[in-house]
Amino acid sequence: MLADPRQSRVVLLNLARGSTAGVAERFPVRCGGSLTLLPVCHEILGAKSIAVGEYLADLLPVEVAASIEHLKSDALSPWRDPGFSAHFAEADVGIIFLGGGFLEEEVLIAALEGAKRGYEMRLLSDLAFARRETDRQLVVNRLAHHGIVTTTIRQALFEWAVVLDDPAMTHRIRQLLP
Repeated sequence: MLADPRQSRVVLLNLARGSTAGVAERFPVRCGGSLTLLPVCHEILGAKSIAVGEYLADLLPVEVAASIEHLKSDALSPWRDPGFSAHFAEADVGIIFLGGGFLEEEVLIAALEGAKRGYEMRLLSDLAFARRETDRQLVVNRLAHHGIVTTTIRQALFEWAVVLDDPAMTHRIRQLLP
């Protein structure tokens, strides 16, 4: 099923996590190309992005940081925070695109808990990083077993544009995608 951007949210957990597999490489460096598409999600298509957990706006390009709302929930159990859940209920959100880190820890748990609560969960593989890359496929397989689809922010942008049924917007999104 295609996702409607008006009923979707991008949720990114622990954007300030330090490293994977001992490499001192920050999330914005690893996911920079995909991160730069977040302002497009919000400004053009109306799909908001939310950061939860470890988050330092200074690590991101200014336009990216400006497009992300920060909720001060615990990234391991954001669903226990009434404010986190209320945010989605108030906005009539039904589909959550999830990324951040670590994939095999907080992202896995948040995705499974969201599905348990009735949300359609999608994993943003280009915006999710693993502590151990060898675990990535195991997590993707486990999530798929629970109906959680893996996608990318590029695919989500194009999908959202098509759902809005605006040929000019779809053309504009095509031009923006690298």
